[in-house]
Parts: sequence; C-alpha cells; structure tokens
Amino acid sequence: MVADISTGLIALGSGLAIGLSAIAAAIAEKEIGVAAIGAMAEKEELFGKGLVLTVIPETIVIFGLVVAILILNLAG
Repeated sequence: MVADISTGLIALGSGLAIGLSAIAAAIAEKEIGVAAIGAMAEKEELFGKGLVLTVIPETIVIFGLVVAILILNLAG
C-alpha cells in the first residue's frame, strides 16, 4: 500500500503538535518547580500553592493533544 505525501505531513504535524507542547510544558514545569521549592524552603505553608502552580503547565499538553486530534480528524 502506497501512502502519498499528505498522509505523512498530517502525521508529522500531529506529532509536532503534541511533542512540542510536551517539551514546552516540561520546561515550564521545571522552572515553576524550582521556584516552588525555593519558596517552600522559606515558608512551608506555601506547599499547596506550589503544588497547584506546578500542575498548571500540564494544560498546555492537553491543548496540544486536542490540536493533534483535530489535525488527524479534520485532515483525514
């Protein structure tokens, strides 16, 4: 079975959407985690806020997944 170039480009675009959003979220989560640990070292009652702020960048990955699914569904 021979696939044309558009099938490969659709798959590439979908993969880039999820992959690049995951990398961006990982970088953001690293920076927020470092800041949260520094804040908790000074005031232990900031643990809850640090935990919530560390989880927020994961929404970027969810948006990337939605975009990847939309690319796959609308193109094919």
